[in-house]
Amino acid sequence: MAAELTAHELIAAHRPTLDQALEAIRTRAYWSPHPEHPKAYGEHGSLDMAAGKAAFDALLGSRLDLGQPGTDDWVGGEVSPYGIELGVEYPHADLDVLLPAMKAGQRAWRDAGAEIRAVVCLEILKRISDRTHEFAHAVMHTSGQAFMMAFQAGGPHAQDRGLEAVAYAYVEQVRTPDTAEWTKPQGKRDPLALTKRFTPVPRGIGLVIGCNTFPTWNGYPGLFASLATGNAVLVKPHPRAVLPLALTVQVARSVLAEAGFDPNLVALAAERPGEGIAKTLATRPEIRIIDYTGSTEFGDWLEANARQAQVYTEKAGVNSVLVESAGNYKGMLANLAFSLSLYSGQMCTTPQNLLIPRDGIRTDEGPKTYDEVVADLARAVDGLLGDDARANALLGAIVNPDVKARVEAAAGLGEVALASREITNPEFPGAVVRTPVLVKLDGAKPDDEAVYMSECFGPVSFAVAVDSASDALELLRRTIREKGAMTVGAYTSDEEVEQAVQEVCLEEAAQLSLNLVGGVYVNQTAAFSDFHGSGGNPAANSALCDGAFVANRFRVVEVRREA
Repeated sequence: MAAELTAHELIAAHRPTLDQALEAIRTRAYWSPHPEHPKAYGEHGSLDMAAGKAAFDALLGSRLDLGQPGTDDWVGGEVSPYGIELGVEYPHADLDVLLPAMKAGQRAWRDAGAEIRAVVCLEILKRISDRTHEFAHAVMHTSGQAFMMAFQAGGPHAQDRGLEAVAYAYVEQVRTPDTAEWTKPQGKRDPLALTKRFTPVPRGIGLVIGCNTFPTWNGYPGLFASLATGNAVLVKPHPRAVLPLALTVQVARSVLAEAGFDPNLVALAAERPGEGIAKTLATRPEIRIIDYTGSTEFGDWLEANARQAQVYTEKAGVNSVLVESAGNYKGMLANLAFSLSLYSGQMCTTPQNLLIPRDGIRTDEGPKTYDEVVADLARAVDGLLGDDARANALLGAIVNPDVKARVEAAAGLGEVALASREITNPEFPGAVVRTPVLVKLDGAKPDDEAVYMSECFGPVSFAVAVDSASDALELLRRTIREKGAMTVGAYTSDEEVEQAVQEVCLEEAAQLSLNLVGGVYVNQTAAFSDFHGSGGNPAANSALCDGAFVANRFRVVEVRREA
């Protein structure tokens, strides 16, 4: 296969970016090569806002032919949470044809080496970045995110996470030298001398099982970690969120072919309605790596049954915020209100349980009772979402009927401090938009405990009354240990409480945000600096992104001979 993109061109274009990414993960300082502002696009071949929308509109009702082998049918059926039918058709694969074709290209990909694999991945990301406006509409109309969030989280932030995975993969692969000369003295006899060669080899085919809410943000780390370490990657999107990942596969296949590699190193596995091919794929012997984001039930099933594969899961957890005292009460309320509202709480990092002492808290505005704190937070959410246009821009749309049902059922779980209300989206009348519901629960009642100790995914949160800070810390510890947590937040002006909550999070391996009152929120993490999940509690068995996330996607094979 003749390469249109030479190794020299790829290294010249992308090695500087790779080096900057390597420096960023070393220092953990802020850095991103992908602009967050929509107006930054439109030059150097990238699509501006109008061109991106036109490109998305052109996809509607089309057939996305990826040129994959083994296509035996065409499938589709996505309906936007905003109420429009996408009408895009995707190839359905005969796995007995597709999987062998994917394996065929791995030898050349393996032999290319870590640097070439990295810069090819960066070329893929560059081309995706150039189409960020188009991808933003694809993410918006499959996840229900509002446009600006879909643009940022589904675009530059997702691309950052992919690049971060490539950087970690490169570091781990070059940790061992390519060759070594080994000489062992033997006293009066001639020394023993060997020449040794070390080659990172892929495990096999990686399977990415996509999620509905963040198809690119959660999909790119595993996809690029496996690809950069020499593995072929089969992408199995969520049936309601195929388009963003199908476009990703299309770009990857094009770049691989232009760089002289087999495009079948990346392929799509779309499914018929109700087919449920994830279990079938996950247990096939060709699949050696699995990346999954979704429910605890299926994540546990994968960990127990996909025994032939290295399985990386991000599942569900119960995220808590301890409210012990506040040095900036208004800032705390504003920060929490935004965290509870963003994308209708449909994030694995959104706080669910607010642990508040029943005797109240100390603040810079004087003491506040439990009831006052809850009422003030309810007013803060109401104030944030009082304007419908702003509310639509923050909330997006409810992603599926299950979330809507949980919002509606929440009113029956306890005393409602903030009722959810329905909002109309004038641009998309078919969108289901709901403001958050806040429910007061007594932390000591067994019936209430059954409620707040279960994940209630969506815009539902519980103000849990606790007897003291120490009781809150014990409940926090038990929640993380038994249910897992992707995030923990705490507000305190007491040094002892601050130290105690840190100790709980260190011992239970949960990521902690302390006293956030500005423009950074507990449910947001930054690539190259923040770890998303820890891999140390039941919410996830891996972190995005660290060395452990990439190092076991390949093994090092040694060939030694007499010098």
